[in-house]
Amino acid sequence: MLVRWRRVAVHGRSMAPTLLPGDLLLVRAGARVRPGDVVVVRRPDRPQLLLVKRAVRPVDGGWWLEGDNPAASEDSRVFGPARPLARVVWRYWPPLRRAS
Repeated sequence: MLVRWRRVAVHGRSMAPTLLPGDLLLVRAGARVRPGDVVVVRRPDRPQLLLVKRAVRPVDGGWWLEGDNPAASEDSRVFGPARPLARVVWRYWPPLRRAS
């Protein structure tokens, strides 16, 4: 049976301020990816490592991916294009953040 929906936890700050460590995401495998979508990928040079990145544009070999926080992100600038495994559909925890 193919699992199309999964839960993913965010651990680093590469997607801050959009996503922060501890955020929990619902992702859909095989979903269509468009520029601007947040996706889950296997890092090409370290396939045991899953990453959450923003899909910027399709390129030969997959998608060009970038973190929303370039100073804290290793992304396509380091490892080149990658093929998304899933698209983030919903951040379900923590509940909506409110400005102080």
